[in-house]
Amino acid sequence: MRTKFFCVCLLLIAVIGNYMSAQPAQKMISVVVSPDRADWKYKTGEDASFTVQVLQYSVPIKDATVDYELGPEFFPNVIKKDVKLKDGKLTLKGTMKEPGFLRCKATVKIGGRTYEGLATAAFDEGNIKPATEDPKDFEAFWASAIEDARKISLDPLLKLLPERCTPTQNVFEVSFQNDRIGSRIYGILIMPKKAGKYPAILQVPGAGIRPYNGSNYGEEVITLEIGIHGISVTLAPEVYFNLSAGALSGYWNLNRNDKSTHYYKRVYTGCVRAVDFIFTLPEFNGRTIGVTGGSQGGALSIVTAGLDSRIGFLAPFYPALCDYAGYLKGRAGGWPHYFRDSKPAPGDVETLAYFDVVNFARRVKAPGIYSWGFNDITCPPTSMYAAYNVIPGPKDLRLFQDTGHWTYPEQQILFREWLLEQCRK
Repeated sequence: MRTKFFCVCLLLIAVIGNYMSAQPAQKMISVVVSPDRADWKYKTGEDASFTVQVLQYSVPIKDATVDYELGPEFFPNVIKKDVKLKDGKLTLKGTMKEPGFLRCKATVKIGGRTYEGLATAAFDEGNIKPATEDPKDFEAFWASAIEDARKISLDPLLKLLPERCTPTQNVFEVSFQNDRIGSRIYGILIMPKKAGKYPAILQVPGAGIRPYNGSNYGEEVITLEIGIHGISVTLAPEVYFNLSAGALSGYWNLNRNDKSTHYYKRVYTGCVRAVDFIFTLPEFNGRTIGVTGGSQGGALSIVTAGLDSRIGFLAPFYPALCDYAGYLKGRAGGWPHYFRDSKPAPGDVETLAYFDVVNFARRVKAPGIYSWGFNDITCPPTSMYAAYNVIPGPKDLRLFQDTGHWTYPEQQILFREWLLEQCRK
């Protein structure tokens, strides 16, 4: 019983952390790595200078000894151990000859604990080009997949959740069929109670298996937050924990060398079917719809906008699934880092090109706001820029350079206000 309770607690902590994308908790010891330019940006061939300090209670520890590494993301070419900070500081320099990101990472051990910090300098990041190739039949493949999925009736089911409703909004768990009979997408739908026609926002999920509460953008907007795994999003927490550790563990690897059965095929068609479902709602105004999400959800935002021209605007945070083939060119690729530690199996490279966000980004025409930081080690900025740089539609990148795979409250507020502004147009 105690073990079960502990597992449930761990799941809830993970769910809350993923959902909120919270800033990491402060620690007693801080390893601060600072570039010498406020925007963290350089031209290829220029030197980037990093200052390393170890702080306790915001005061430098002058005799600290650090380990550090310096080089392109995931490919450090300088590694040093037990370097003593002179007068509490260490200055390091590096450069890049090709567009990309140079990362300086330092760690220190104090009181039996390890602390680390990093900073990542951009070099001509606007010139990063994808390593992933665009299949010649990419559009035909996805047009056929969506056409086949739409042969299946949506068969929508709505279940009112009275305990979640408010005086101005109804909240439902919904489901609808996806790409074959019995294969359903589940989500939380929040609807204004007041009669009228409303804009809609589709919230697509980050990686993992979890319940959902629904994303609420106010009483003048329809919101639909979906899960992708074909299971109810209101089950007991231990169900998701068991699936995460069992049948759906590493789901992104399932059939990754077969484009017809790859796990993300039903996920991507499911996002389009979610748009189809929104268009069936009598309360929807029939024209104003956007999509947003972070990490895997950032990827799915771009995928949905690339596949469905009805999407009028998008707001992705630090998109995953970008430029898998980067590792095959000796640079960082996107989560889930298929080729970081192993060579491709037969069919991997060709199949994954049909699911790489880069190739959906090439087809995004809708205006979008994007945001990430240079210190992201889950979705490396090299991979995200590989996708962002090929987007032909209007795009506005809001950088928060020192962030990793998390967001400041200011970013969340910025995105919310931008999305609501688009809804009012």
